[in-house]
Amino acid sequence: MMTSPEQGPALNIRPGWALPSAAYHDPAIYRKELTDIFHSGWLFAATSAQLANPGDTLTWTVGSESVVLARTTSGAVAAMHNTCRHRGCRITPDGTAQGRALVCPYHNWAYRLDGSFAGAPHMGDALTAELRSELGLVPVPVSEFAGLIFVCFSQSPPPIERAHDAITAHVGRYRAQATQITSVHHYEVDANWKVLVENNRECYHCSPNHPEFCLSNYELGMPGDSRTNQRYQEVVTRQRHRWSEQGLPVDDVSFPDGDFFRVARLPLKDGYLTESMSGQLVGPLLGDLASPDVGSIRIVTLPNSWIHVNADYVMATRLTPIDENTTHVDVTFQVRDGARAGIDYEIGDVEAVWVATSEQDWALCEKTHAGIRSAGYRPGPLSPVTEGSVVDFHIWWAHRLGIDAVGQSATTIGNEAVS
Repeated sequence: MMTSPEQGPALNIRPGWALPSAAYHDPAIYRKELTDIFHSGWLFAATSAQLANPGDTLTWTVGSESVVLARTTSGAVAAMHNTCRHRGCRITPDGTAQGRALVCPYHNWAYRLDGSFAGAPHMGDALTAELRSELGLVPVPVSEFAGLIFVCFSQSPPPIERAHDAITAHVGRYRAQATQITSVHHYEVDANWKVLVENNRECYHCSPNHPEFCLSNYELGMPGDSRTNQRYQEVVTRQRHRWSEQGLPVDDVSFPDGDFFRVARLPLKDGYLTESMSGQLVGPLLGDLASPDVGSIRIVTLPNSWIHVNADYVMATRLTPIDENTTHVDVTFQVRDGARAGIDYEIGDVEAVWVATSEQDWALCEKTHAGIRSAGYRPGPLSPVTEGSVVDFHIWWAHRLGIDAVGQSATTIGNEAVS
């Protein structure tokens, strides 16, 4: 299907097949993704441990939008647009900081940690008491639960209660909010954000590419992956029985009614208590867990995170799209609050599996993205055995871009609209 440059590209989406090249490389599609996905729904922004103390701030930019998160003196998290109310200057750069106020670097307008206006120099009689009460930073909807912080750049955010209830039920006893950061790894990946999500949503590639991950994890058991065997089923039955005896939830909650999240408790291989190289714990038990025999909790929130909560540590991955060809990734590791490095844990042991696995994935994603740009790229069929979750992700993505019937006809995306 031919279209003019003003219309944008035609997407010939075929259900059960890889997406066409334009879905990953066209700037018009990327702009629409920012508007309709990243700026409209809930995004994983940070863990509670990254804002552990009053005065801690974290700034994060996604496209044209930038948010400042701050732990206030009351202990709550406030979220504000990172835009000064004077002339719009960005107040803080991306990253973490600590302080008693937010001060714009341009003209020193100052704001309290909850975003309320604190003062400005050389304004004379312009700032009446009434006006001062109106000059606070514009709030961003925020929700903190189970040690995770989500933001939504829309002032009419979609419901988040189901995610809150399901994730809290699984993670509550781990007290993930009472953990401390051991390390954070930052990556710039030369690949579209969807390539990274697709890679995460299947384990078709795990056996030949992830020896560290496969030490403790089965390739089986992911949603959309129909592979199984009698031994694995026996392991699942046995471990679920033990989890139930501990009062732990065992049922998966997987993108209910097209929602943005999944949470599941999966078994680890015999002899493995956590996702570590040795199978032994690499830190103290989290929360009020009485036993390390709790499997591994997997949390996925589309479009930008996956989080593994083990008996002894938390690994959180956050994606930030930079442009249609680049994705920034932060991988954060956390252990029980108060644990002592070199005594209660070794940083290298905590991060070994997921640093290796992540970096293997980024290399695969970059190779895939490069191949998709080639004139020789032709979308191929996805495996009905192992890639059902990739198909589901494509449906989720298409629906949010306004494509109601994936594959029924070519769809043109351009000028910020779907026709």
